[in-house]
Amino acid sequence: MQRIAFRTHHSYNRHDMKKFFLVAVCSLVMGAAVQAQRYAIIDTKYILDKMPDYKSAQKSLDDVAAGWQKEIDKMQADLDKMYKDYEAEQVMLSEDLRKKREDQLLVKEKTLRDLQRQRFGFEGDLFKKRQELVKPVQDKVYNAVQRLATTRGYDFILDKSEGITVIFADPKLEKSDDILKELGVKN
Repeated sequence: MQRIAFRTHHSYNRHDMKKFFLVAVCSLVMGAAVQAQRYAIIDTKYILDKMPDYKSAQKSLDDVAAGWQKEIDKMQADLDKMYKDYEAEQVMLSEDLRKKREDQLLVKEKTLRDLQRQRFGFEGDLFKKRQELVKPVQDKVYNAVQRLATTRGYDFILDKSEGITVIFADPKLEKSDDILKELGVKN
C-alpha cells in the first residue's frame, strides 16, 4: 500500500510540476512579448510650436479669421442699427411698411447667420483654410513620426499634447480585422 500511495503522490507531483512549468513558460513568453514592444512619447504641440512653417501658417490663418470676424462684426453692427431704427420708427409706419421692414430685418439676420456658418461653421471656410495652411505642416510631423518609428523600431508612439493618443502603431499589431472575423462580420 505504501507503494501505491507513493506512486499516486509521485504522479501528483509530476502533474503539478508540469502545470507549474507550463505556467512559468507562458509567463516568460508573455513577459518577453510585452517587453519586446517599444514605446515612445512625443508632444506634437511642442513640436509644432517649434516649427517656423507652423507658426507662419497659424499666423496666416489667424489673420484670415480676424478679417472674416471683422466682416461679421460690421454686419452685426449694421443689423443692430437697423433694429434700433425700426423700433424707433415702428409706431409711425403703416402695416405694409412695418411688414416690409421686418422682412428686411429677417433677411439681413439670416444672411449674417449664414455667413457665420459659412466662415466658422463645421467644415466651413476656416476649416478649409486650416486644411490648406496647417495640415501640410502636421503631415510633415506625422511622416517624421513614422520614419522615427520605423528606423528605431518603435511599435507605438503616443502623443501627450492632448491627453495620451496613439499616433503611430505598428500595422502588424492591428487586430481589428481579427475581431470582426471573431464577431462574424465580413470586412
